[in-house]
Amino acid sequence: MENVVNLRTMSVGDSGRIAAVEVAGEMGRRIRDMGLIPGTQVKVVGRAPLHDPVALRLSGVTITLRNNEADYIRIVR
Repeated sequence: MENVVNLRTMSVGDSGRIAAVEVAGEMGRRIRDMGLIPGTQVKVVGRAPLHDPVALRLSGVTITLRNNEADYIRIVR
């Protein structure tokens, strides 16, 4: 059975595959333009001291994402 979690709740070192990006409009387009699309493997590689933003490693690059954006991304672990 697959465990689907919100990206915001993941800890440094956790990884998984994007199951869904549940936002439309400009924010949804921005998230998808960064390569965060269903099926992509991601790993949480860091967090700022107050846990915002979160640093992710995917497709050979590291990107940062604000928590309000991470709220819309579901991950299968």
